[in-house]
Amino acid sequence: MRVALFVHCYYPEHFYGTESYTRTLARELSALGHEPVVVTATFPGEPPQQDLVERYTFDGVPVIRIDRNVHPNIGLRDTYDLPSLRAVHERILRAIRPDIVHVCHLINHTTALLEVTRRLGLPTVATFTDFFGFCFNNKLSAADGSLCAGPNPSRSNCVACSLFTDGTAARNPARRLLARLVSSGAANLPIPGWRRTVSALKDRPEHLAAAYGVYAGALTPTRFLMEAYKRTSIGVPLELSRFGIDIDRAPKPARDGGPTRLGFIGQLAPHKGLHLLLKALRELPPGAFTLDVHGDEGMDPAYAAQVRGLATGLDVAFRGTFSIDRIADVLGQIDLLVIPSTWVENSPLILLQALATHTPVLVADVEGMSEFVEVGRNGFTFAKGSVADLAARLRPFAQDTGLARAMSAKTHYERTSRHMVADVADFYARACGIL
Repeated sequence: MRVALFVHCYYPEHFYGTESYTRTLARELSALGHEPVVVTATFPGEPPQQDLVERYTFDGVPVIRIDRNVHPNIGLRDTYDLPSLRAVHERILRAIRPDIVHVCHLINHTTALLEVTRRLGLPTVATFTDFFGFCFNNKLSAADGSLCAGPNPSRSNCVACSLFTDGTAARNPARRLLARLVSSGAANLPIPGWRRTVSALKDRPEHLAAAYGVYAGALTPTRFLMEAYKRTSIGVPLELSRFGIDIDRAPKPARDGGPTRLGFIGQLAPHKGLHLLLKALRELPPGAFTLDVHGDEGMDPAYAAQVRGLATGLDVAFRGTFSIDRIADVLGQIDLLVIPSTWVENSPLILLQALATHTPVLVADVEGMSEFVEVGRNGFTFAKGSVADLAARLRPFAQDTGLARAMSAKTHYERTSRHMVADVADFYARACGIL
């Protein structure tokens, strides 16, 4: 079976969650005897390609990459509907001649891809890894930082998000108030070209819902994401498909006593919440914890400087980034992984990798993470954004330095990529009648 896997960006330059998921699908489908082809893109603004369409091989799998610098986004509508891409997609699909098209992310391809698969009569399915199908910022977070229920009837909350894309409304009281005023309906602002932007925002949910009608089915990695899509007008049949994790599942190395070793692994950016963890540590007994921070300080230097300041006087080590092949070793040196995110995470791979390596977790009570936590067994949750509640959940680990070790013996995640891709192949058969 020839499978065209469409993803917004890909290895080797891009290697986060959805890219990793697509890579796993490609590798495992190939191992099962299928013929996957990855179709991806260079983002507008990245170094341009030599040709509009480039071809290379990664992990032995053919990759086709479209240069979006040639077809950039001129307005907001182009971020989800760019008709000039139709001819490009049709040419690529006619060359691949896939038995099925699997869309892992539509960004960079837009609904132009779905129009082409519909016209060519190609069976098409998707994996929804975020809220792109109905949420302007993909995060289901309102402009003021609160959890969003989705587009309101006037789309004024989407307008507010488009005005405050830098996240300052969540941190600045005056801008937060302005965002709320815009969200309440004051969307007709005297900004050049603003009417076109508002029109594109208002049209977006219905346009995507109609385009998604081509999907024979879609997979979601969490129940939370599935339920979020079910509350929209997108009528695609949905199935739960947890991510698979390939990692060394050996028990943690033995060690003798000492403080509880906390770990933070992720982007050093405000929405990942490291500042909350550092503030919580200041409310706890000195010497009760060490903290290893793994993240790129160059991504947001101002925030990196902020968290380094908060870490002053604490037993915190900033260890930079590490290669993915070291993930099991890094987690092996952590007693408790803390994920204090302030936005709506959705089955982050580091959470599953922690569980698979018998590392208990302490996570913000975001449903896309909390549904993996068996409270008191493999981890705990705390109120998102609350330093006081985070400190309260950490306190038992200060009082009992053996607590994390005891929980480690009960912490596991058994699903591998082979399990996941076998389910995906079965899904192809059920959704499209392809064997």
